[in-house]
Amino acid sequence: MEQTRVTLANGIELDVVDTGPRDGEVLVFLHGFPESHRTWRHQIAHFSDRYRCIAPDQRGYRGSSKPAEVAAYTPDKLIGDVFQLADALGVETFTVVGHDWGGAIAWGTAIGGQMTGRVTRAIIANAPHPLVFQRLLFTDRAQREASQYMREFRDPANDALVREHGLVGILLKAVRWDRPSAMEPEEREALLADWQDRDAAMAMLNWYRGSPVQVPPLDAPYEVPADYTPPAIPNLAIPTLVIWAMDDLALPAANIEGLDEFVDDLTIEKVHGCGHFVPWEAPDKVNAAMERFLAR
Repeated sequence: MEQTRVTLANGIELDVVDTGPRDGEVLVFLHGFPESHRTWRHQIAHFSDRYRCIAPDQRGYRGSSKPAEVAAYTPDKLIGDVFQLADALGVETFTVVGHDWGGAIAWGTAIGGQMTGRVTRAIIANAPHPLVFQRLLFTDRAQREASQYMREFRDPANDALVREHGLVGILLKAVRWDRPSAMEPEEREALLADWQDRDAAMAMLNWYRGSPVQVPPLDAPYEVPADYTPPAIPNLAIPTLVIWAMDDLALPAANIEGLDEFVDDLTIEKVHGCGHFVPWEAPDKVNAAMERFLAR
């Protein structure tokens, strides 16, 4: 997939796939950690005959801009990139599609963009709603255990490991990979090569360090802290599809329980027998779910 270099109004430069009919409805695809626009390769191939498909390597990834400071990776900056990318490409309204960290940014983009009418629909794959996720981190042992790697990613004591070995060192230390055999060998080799870029490795970790999400240690009480006030996040009112792979080790299915409390027009599609990387582990099921939703 050919990429073009797009400069945003904030000075950030992103490498972007922009393919499909220019007058078609727009799908903006946001990848997660630790991947790239390639997360969505099967979906872009499937939908680009009818939809204009836009998929950036997000800030901090691969060839895109990699500011060094943690403050450059707070959610407001990452959400701002999505709207500025749309501006730069002359896109007025779009459906936002996100997986993993890209899904977290897609939640924020959808919630912000519904007010202005710029974001018309949201499609989220294995990325928890911020309020549900934080509640589970406080109260649910399985989710807290699964998220301890975030504490490792935030710990500056691991920076030397990353500078010596790239991202691979800390991934081997902190993360249980789901089903590596599901990835094509050439995709895996390309990803491993990307992870050798030390600046990109630090930038990817800064996504975790810039996040306001609290991840308590395992020995902290399993309750919502008395001094915690959830952020005032409005309900999502636009049509929203949540695709959830049920064998995700990092994000248990408890994340889709009670989601209708925060999303008014919600469709949930469960994908069984699939791990975290659902866009490429089960592309046919993801494409079919998206087709049904987009045809509404």
